[in-house]
Amino acid sequence: MRSPLHRLTPIAAAIVLASALHAVPAAHAQVATVNGVAIPQARLDAVLKMLAANKQPDTPENRARVKDQLINNEVIAQEAVKKGVHKQPEVAAQLDLQRQETLVNAFVQDYLKANSVTDEVMRKEYERVKPTIPAKEYHARHILVEKEDDAKSIIAQVKKGGSFEKIAAEKSKDTGSKAKGGDLDWGPSNRYVKPFGDALAKLKKGQMTDVPVKTDYGYHIIRLEDERATKVPSFEEAKPQLQQMLQGQAVRKMLADLRAKAKVE
Repeated sequence: MRSPLHRLTPIAAAIVLASALHAVPAAHAQVATVNGVAIPQARLDAVLKMLAANKQPDTPENRARVKDQLINNEVIAQEAVKKGVHKQPEVAAQLDLQRQETLVNAFVQDYLKANSVTDEVMRKEYERVKPTIPAKEYHARHILVEKEDDAKSIIAQVKKGGSFEKIAAEKSKDTGSKAKGGDLDWGPSNRYVKPFGDALAKLKKGQMTDVPVKTDYGYHIIRLEDERATKVPSFEEAKPQLQQMLQGQAVRKMLADLRAKAKVE
């Protein structure tokens, strides 16, 4: 089910998320007060930061809109509390979940700052992964059917001049490629399950498999459109992906360590 945030404008969605933050004491800088309750500047800043991440500029107009929306939210929130809305089980659960998610995200960000991935670590990983990149990548098409006899029949049709693309669009079970005439775009052979990848690597440009290739998905008729040498990205080009991957590994290890220490019943 889609989150209700998907139905909000970028500003409104950011404000909803920022509202999950802990309130800043009234002695700090304020945007406004509503019935004596301070709307902290930190809340407006948090919204603007979220908007900036979504390419929404920090302009006087946006600041005014955010301030006005924060005031509206505070007016409504105070009325909701008066009516006891915050005590409704579903609402209380949502508020608790928002608070928890905010704490989790903040903790992870703090952890990554304290355990930043250095260029040295990224370069070491780059040199480790680089030799494992396949030398070739292939542009393939395929037709996937359930029965071997149907696959054999299709091979015979194509050999007699039938359109591979048209048959793929009509008969292939692969919903991701059938509308494109079975086109799988470019990729290394190890992108596919082994029987498929092995058969693909043996084909020459323009050649189709003479017999159906069986996998757990069914029977494939594969045609190799083209092949080329794999372009290995430079270290600088690969850095964003390397950083993301290594950060993900670090967070998973941190979580595993915390889970190991936690008493879960």
